[in-house]
Amino acid sequence: MTISGAAKLAGVAGWPIGHSLSPALHGYWIAEYGLDAAYVPLAIAPEGFADAFKALPKLGFRGLNVTLPHKEAAFRLVDARDDAAEATGAVNTIVFEGVRALGRNTDVFGFAESLREAGVASLASTAVVVLGAGGAARGVVAALFSLGASHVHLVNRTAEKAEALAAHFGARIIVHRWAALPKLLSTAGLLVNTTSLGMVGQPPLEIDLKPMRHGVVADIVYRPLETPLLAQASKQGLKAIDGLEMLIHQARPGFAAWFGVEPTLTASLRGHLVSILEGRR
Repeated sequence: MTISGAAKLAGVAGWPIGHSLSPALHGYWIAEYGLDAAYVPLAIAPEGFADAFKALPKLGFRGLNVTLPHKEAAFRLVDARDDAAEATGAVNTIVFEGVRALGRNTDVFGFAESLREAGVASLASTAVVVLGAGGAARGVVAALFSLGASHVHLVNRTAEKAEALAAHFGARIIVHRWAALPKLLSTAGLLVNTTSLGMVGQPPLEIDLKPMRHGVVADIVYRPLETPLLAQASKQGLKAIDGLEMLIHQARPGFAAWFGVEPTLTASLRGHLVSILEGRR
């Protein structure tokens, strides 16, 4: 599909960026709706991010997705932030309006929508366990609270990072040592892995789900699509949610803001992305 000199531009910035599925996702929607638009990957080193950020609207960009390691830098650079960004201290979606940069965190929306799509409408009476206390955990935790979770049991191998996340969200975060996980799982209705363990090229996430008798297991990893954790959950009869759903849902608000079309989720879109992940495209 050809684009004109008046094409609407957006992109995704990260370091590195070659692994990102966002260009394929947004490119699919651009083609589906026949838009005069482009969405491009931007490999930007941390030391160059601030300068690149300032240059993009001058180059005609309507907006930007931000991935590792730039989300906290983007939070500092934008002129205004939505409630989700303020709640997490991170920005992953930017809308340029003239000289103003508006920062959003659509990871919160994306994870909440992935749970709703799986039939989890409320967490008001559900015991929730989250693994990991990195940047991704903040968006997940904010989403869990938006769905009514009263508390989140946070398990992380590094106590300092876990305590920092708990300090950010307050008393609703209860920090536990890794050794407490079997007991926590025995009453949990939802387990979420926000770590990179189990991802291609990373060590495995070695936990035993046998104490978890019912409920949902979600993994924000999508390479591989079925992590060992999700395979174990499915084998045990638990509901398994992969990270691709969160990726797709978090992309929707940005696409609508930049390109003026509210994109829909279809089986063909998911099939397109799965074929890329499996190396068939």
